[in-house]
Amino acid sequence: MSFFRPKKKNPYGWFGDYKSWEALASLSGGYESGPILEKVKQALLKIRNGEAVYERDSVLFDEKIYPYSVISALLYTALECGNQLNVIDFGGSLGSTYYQVRDLIPPTVKLHWSVVEQDNFVRCGKESFEGDFLKFHFTIDESMAAQKADILLLSSVVQYLEKPHEFLEEIMRHNFKYILIDRTAFMKDNRPDRLTLQIVPPEIYEARYPSWFFNEKRFLEHFRGYKIKMEFESFVPGEQEMEIDHAKVGYDKGFFLIKD
Repeated sequence: MSFFRPKKKNPYGWFGDYKSWEALASLSGGYESGPILEKVKQALLKIRNGEAVYERDSVLFDEKIYPYSVISALLYTALECGNQLNVIDFGGSLGSTYYQVRDLIPPTVKLHWSVVEQDNFVRCGKESFEGDFLKFHFTIDESMAAQKADILLLSSVVQYLEKPHEFLEEIMRHNFKYILIDRTAFMKDNRPDRLTLQIVPPEIYEARYPSWFFNEKRFLEHFRGYKIKMEFESFVPGEQEMEIDHAKVGYDKGFFLIKD
């Protein structure tokens, strides 16, 4: 006699359809927690010191995966700006994307990379990672005062903001010539924004976050006066099609926007 055993569903990923950030926040933690920061710090120290080649979300890899769409947008910006590349990397951790792409930015390009992050990440970045090309700031205003940026990078960050649409409206006042959006979560079939609970696999770190999936059309409406130079899938395997409650209804995507 044989017994059918249903396949156990993955307990990690994105779940629910929450109506308020406050209700969800009580069930989750935050990216700013001490253990998460320490794990990210130790991973990136290995990258900085040449002991590992690639880090993503605190996980070290033996082989680097390059975000070629991001790199091509950065090189386009550098050429258009006279071989200068002044980047604000909002939500850029301790410089993850900087370390990922720096070896494909030619030495002839004058590079200035500013990470804007939560307070504890900025303090850690200033103490352990800041150098001639990589700086850390608490706000976009502070970063712009130190070095005016040509391009704003938003990589896997907007969906983790409590009020993402207000943030997108706010950044318009800075009048960036170029905006580069990467690994941002959207709903399929023109479905409305959805607020979910993300449960992170423990091999990365133990955490739960509120996480948005956006209506793509509504998201892009914020960028008045910009044209889409390029749109592209996430470079991360598996993010081209994402599950919520075990249904394939989401995807990660990016855009390179240029002000008209």
